[in-house]
Amino acid sequence: MSLNKLSNLLNQAKTNGYAVGYFEAWDMYSFEAVLEAAEEENSPVILGFGATMMNQQWLGRFGVAPLGAYGKQIADHAKVPCAFIFNEALDINHIAQSVGTGFNTVMLDSCHLPFVENVEMTRQVIKLAKPYGIEVQAELGQLPDFGDDSKGALTDPDEAVKFVEQTGVDFLAVSIGNVHLQTQGSFEVDLERLEKILAKVDVPLVIHGGSGFPDEVVSTVIQKGVSMFHYGTKMKKAFLDATIYHIEELKGQSLDYQALVGSRKESDTLLPAKNSIKEVVKKQMRLFGSSQKA
Repeated sequence: MSLNKLSNLLNQAKTNGYAVGYFEAWDMYSFEAVLEAAEEENSPVILGFGATMMNQQWLGRFGVAPLGAYGKQIADHAKVPCAFIFNEALDINHIAQSVGTGFNTVMLDSCHLPFVENVEMTRQVIKLAKPYGIEVQAELGQLPDFGDDSKGALTDPDEAVKFVEQTGVDFLAVSIGNVHLQTQGSFEVDLERLEKILAKVDVPLVIHGGSGFPDEVVSTVIQKGVSMFHYGTKMKKAFLDATIYHIEELKGQSLDYQALVGSRKESDTLLPAKNSIKEVVKKQMRLFGSSQKA
């Protein structure tokens, strides 16, 4: 199955009352875990890699193009519909490097810029991407990071209309109380603000900060018209927790290094961590209502 346009996945989701998750991978194990989870749940999925947390020098030299080529090869053989995003690049040169490698959606992290500069940078991304048929996500408003003093900046509905009109962006990520990097507790979602944005903006809205988004509010925002969530931090937590637990179990044993490292056999030390990601992703797919919708 070849890649699907993200807009097609989200239109289908909105029509049928569910949302599609982008589950952010960082290596081969995590990428495969997301796809396998989607196939086991028979769910459409948004595959991809995120740039924000990666070493930027590594990303520019060894990351962008190889990740695009690798992901495209895997996605082309997926058993469920999927799109493929290069998410939250910090450097527009990395967006340029990603073009033509396999990603069919890109996003530059420019939400921290003043409105006019955010518009201009987003236009530059669109100029790079559109000739290749690549769709573009941008963000208006800014999410705070969990534990930081900053409260971020909520999305202004009137500015959202202007931003979409002036950029021609395909998808808009919004700040409605959601928080990045949250793995415990929850936050209060400004549903009134969301409704105002949905009433004014005619492109799909995206929710970042999925790891901390309250479960009990997910169905409500989907019913109102949200069709995409970004999710990542709890995947890394599950991966690390499982790795630490498994490594502790190996202490004092005679170790077969070839079997334990990178073998992909049952003895591989990272397979329990990979499987832990799958369980997290499958749970969210059920919550988003995308299970059995492929």
